Amino acid sequence: MADVATETRTLQHEAEPAGRRRTIARLWQDAVARNLESPAYLVQEGEDWRPVSWPEAAQAVDEIAHGLLSLGVRKGDAFAILASTRLEWVLFDFALGLIGAVGAPIYMNNSPKDAQYVAGHSEAVGVLCEDDEQRAKLDELGLEHVLTFADLTALRERGRAHAAEHPTAVEEAAAAIGEDDLFTFIYTSGTTGPPKGCMIRHRNYYAMVATVDELPDHSAPGDVMLLYLPLAHNFGRLMHLSGPYVGYTIAFVADPLDVARALPQVRPTILPSVPRVYEKVYTAVTSTFAETTGVKRKLVDWALAVGRRASVLRQDGRPLPTGLAAQYRVADRLVFSKVKERLGGRLRRPISGGAPLAKEIAEFFDAIGICILEGYGLTECTTAATTKSSS
Repeated sequence: MADVATETRTLQHEAEPAGRRRTIARLWQDAVARNLESPAYLVQEGEDWRPVSWPEAAQAVDEIAHGLLSLGVRKGDAFAILASTRLEWVLFDFALGLIGAVGAPIYMNNSPKDAQYVAGHSEAVGVLCEDDEQRAKLDELGLEHVLTFADLTALRERGRAHAAEHPTAVEEAAAAIGEDDLFTFIYTSGTTGPPKGCMIRHRNYYAMVATVDELPDHSAPGDVMLLYLPLAHNFGRLMHLSGPYVGYTIAFVADPLDVARALPQVRPTILPSVPRVYEKVYTAVTSTFAETTGVKRKLVDWALAVGRRASVLRQDGRPLPTGLAAQYRVADRLVFSKVKERLGGRLRRPISGGAPLAKEIAEFFDAIGICILEGYGLTECTTAATTKSSS
């Protein structure tokens, strides 16, 4: 399925007119035009997960974009976002991208001093905050436009009125964006002094997103990604921009502490993460294995030995002998499947980044049939520079 989707996207891009520009506005417009049946997003409401369709998301982005234009926000204006990983963050980001404004994301856990530094250094004309608590961090700056999530309904109403008077305004703004125009500032951690604002252009992120066309079986429409990573970080930002390009569904988890509970509910096929999540699963599983005795312990030891032999062959690119393949199927049914259920039961593309993943943890997961794709990159190079799987 993923191979077909990758080939289809590649053919579509090869057939495009040479003059078409690689902008995030175009990325969003192309995604909406595909009329995908699967949801664009999943949003948690109580214990349920509400699907958000592509038309619903497209309408919201368009209305927010018109609303921003009605406020006087224009191409090149920086606009900060101070919020957790939620649908509102993503829709606002695409609205900024449609009109050529420049996103300046701020981490939710930033102190008022650090938040003010990013907003001031980026010369932001406004900020979208999750709530009043976050808004208070920037009160001293006296920004021209200060919005919270609670204000988005009014902004969208304003946008609808603006669209009635200027129906082509957003399309015209999107058409005026060049691929070398600035899309966003991503601020470094500031370990060597004040955070540095990396200036990332539209084509930088578009090209990075498009690398999936060269990665067979990476992702495809129909996949579901559970996303809890902070969107102020390059890793999380890339994942949310990749969703519309590929056409997979993104389920948002605002609090990383809720990931374990969300996994069996969402049952993601893709999980971008820092190593800590995989470390916690590894520790819990190996502790459970260590407590087993008798026949169950012998079964676990046998299954892991089978998995390790299979992993070595896979890493060498060699097929599994018939006998080993049969043993692996039994080990998977009796032991490995129970571990996979902790991650939702259908995870096929786990990704790890942000810090090194311990070798023994990568080897353990590969042995049970979960091949973790590990990435390394720099903010300055728009996220990933290299990737490597454990097999």
